[in-house]
Amino acid sequence: MNKDLFFLLIIFMLISCGSPCTSDIDSEEHSYKIERTYVKPTRIMLESGHIKNANQLLQQGRHQSTAKKNDLIEFNNSYGTAAILLDFGKEMHGGLEIVTGMFKGKKPINVRVRFGESVSEAMSNIGEDGATNDHAVRDMNLALPWCGKIEVGNTGFRFVRIDLLDKDRVLQLKEISAISVMRDIPYLGSFKSNDERLNKIWQTGAYTVHLNMQEYLWDGIKRDRLVWVGDMHPEVMTILAAFGANEVVTKSLDLMEEITPLPGWMNGKFHSYSMWWLLIHHQWYMNTGNLAYLEKSKEYIYGLLELLEENMDSEGKETFIGECFLDWPTRGDQIEVRKGMQALLAMSFDAGVDMALAFNDEGKAEHYKTVAEKAKSYGPEFPTRKSPGALLAMAGMLDPKVVNDDLLVKDGVKDISTFYGYYVLNAMALGGNHQGAIDVIREYWGGMLDLGATSFWEDFDIDWMQNAGRIDEIVPDDKVDVHKSYGNYCYKGLRHSFCHGWASGPTAWLSQYVLGVNIEAPGCMKIKIEPHLGDLEWVEGTYPTPYGLIHIKHTKDSEGNVKSDIKAPREIEIVKVK
Repeated sequence: MNKDLFFLLIIFMLISCGSPCTSDIDSEEHSYKIERTYVKPTRIMLESGHIKNANQLLQQGRHQSTAKKNDLIEFNNSYGTAAILLDFGKEMHGGLEIVTGMFKGKKPINVRVRFGESVSEAMSNIGEDGATNDHAVRDMNLALPWCGKIEVGNTGFRFVRIDLLDKDRVLQLKEISAISVMRDIPYLGSFKSNDERLNKIWQTGAYTVHLNMQEYLWDGIKRDRLVWVGDMHPEVMTILAAFGANEVVTKSLDLMEEITPLPGWMNGKFHSYSMWWLLIHHQWYMNTGNLAYLEKSKEYIYGLLELLEENMDSEGKETFIGECFLDWPTRGDQIEVRKGMQALLAMSFDAGVDMALAFNDEGKAEHYKTVAEKAKSYGPEFPTRKSPGALLAMAGMLDPKVVNDDLLVKDGVKDISTFYGYYVLNAMALGGNHQGAIDVIREYWGGMLDLGATSFWEDFDIDWMQNAGRIDEIVPDDKVDVHKSYGNYCYKGLRHSFCHGWASGPTAWLSQYVLGVNIEAPGCMKIKIEPHLGDLEWVEGTYPTPYGLIHIKHTKDSEGNVKSDIKAPREIEIVKVK
């Protein structure tokens, strides 16, 4: 065979077969990479009964059983139930790998495995304090093989408790590792400042969403492992700031369109979530400039806007039938919720104007502009709750400064949620109160970190911090167990999700309002840089665009003036606002 032809054949075979080390999943349904990372326990939280050589679990292993007997961990129920509680150091999505030794008797040994997002959850029993196996089984009995290996679990967790169930057996283990399973995505965006608390909050928000970027964009890795469209909006804003465009977003938007034929409302009955679907599509187009993707949903977009218009009366007032939903704190206050719904209606038609113009449909654009103005002209009474107030300010239906001064700054961080707190921050910024918003981020989202969180929660109330024990410790008798004690509606007690993507808003907000990145034209072709450092001395970071990263650094001098250093791809027009 000709030597050149031989080398070409070898190259073709390598390309066709791929590397044996990759973790690509390629099919009609999947086109993403899943990364499996083994994580060793960082500490042993609890030992009970007779356990020998437990600290060996903290050592790096080989993920392989051997005949060697002098490095085994021994569980023996002779002195009560042998159990151990392990901390893996951070919230993870995935499961557990258990490697066993050559214990006496070759039949499997039975253990109980409990995963938990808090120490309390890992110590709980199903049915107590809200503990469940909903969405993901996190409490199970398992038969461990003799001299072998087994993997178990597909949930969200940081802590794992293992109990030996068989009374007359001695279990010998080689090692235990957590298996972190998540998309292999580089963090293209970044945020750093002289305030480490803000830096950690930005990173924690990005990590929370990253954990939820599984086959689709989930709301929670323990609960809910579903695509909730409204909840996606803060997640998508965080993805755009931290990772750039990712197909998990478009897959999720397409899924919801496919399973929600009009005139249905997304997620079963959520009028607001159908409107958030429109707003996400609009923002996605602004950041990516992908007109071909937007046009795929053109018919549905127009049909949904027509449906929304049918749910307005002649004065522009929304007339949605049934209960409406914004966020958890306001759910029981339908009068206030309806004020927020009116704002979302106006915002949807504003987005419709831009999307119709992208489709070169000036007639539709003009019509949507008229409808948006009609929706805005129906002004509800001044809100008494922060979530609808923030939406009304964002929709241009109320003066943002008035909303900030008369509503949003009242009672500090009370009456905000991990979901709509993002929009409260946005409205505060529109009202000129950037420093106040930064302080809210430090206190509210920082409060979760102070209680031991490594990802942000489904809900949080600042009052929960009173006499609270940390979630990463066994709660003392004289402290309040936050996970067991709080929560409402469907997330009471331990069912409460401690990794919820809708809580990531500060990541997107810090990139937009402190780093100063504002998208002014589709595809990031024009970006306004308008930083608001507040009490920060400096801030630097990156922001992903279709043309590459924008590198930004702002430094405040002794007189309070901000000097900026901006490096952007040549395709992007940068407008700097002092």
